[in-house]
Amino acid sequence: SFRGYDGKSDLHVGITNSNGVVYNYNEEGIHRAETGWEQCISIPLVEPDAFGLLQQWDTRLEEFSVGEAWLPHRYEEHDHNCYTYALAFINSILTTQGKRQMSKSEFTEKFVVPQTKKASKYITLHQELTANDFYIVPLPDQEQ
Repeated sequence: SFRGYDGKSDLHVGITNSNGVVYNYNEEGIHRAETGWEQCISIPLVEPDAFGLLQQWDTRLEEFSVGEAWLPHRYEEHDHNCYTYALAFINSILTTQGKRQMSKSEFTEKFVVPQTKKASKYITLHQELTANDFYIVPLPDQEQ
């Protein structure tokens, strides 16, 4: 739930394949998770009309993830972590497309910050509503 997040803690990062399996990296190595990411911020990386890339995405993600760079003993909390993994994969895709790679700060500014700002506003609103005795009730499904 939102109640436990203070907005200051680090967030875990992953990349999904076309079936929604989240590939992520930590001190135990690469993980492929089908669940556990229900409360996440999704950042679209591929344009919907990039059919060629979408068809190759899963293969490239799997091949990238089994590389030696992502073995458990290589993990380092600040310099070789889940964010490094995700950005390195994105940059590998950019390279194969003949595009310029992005720095960590450029990727953060262009993709991450806009989405986290939206999420922060939503979390703040949710916390204020629940702290002031308002209740959030899902709307009933509307029949069509």
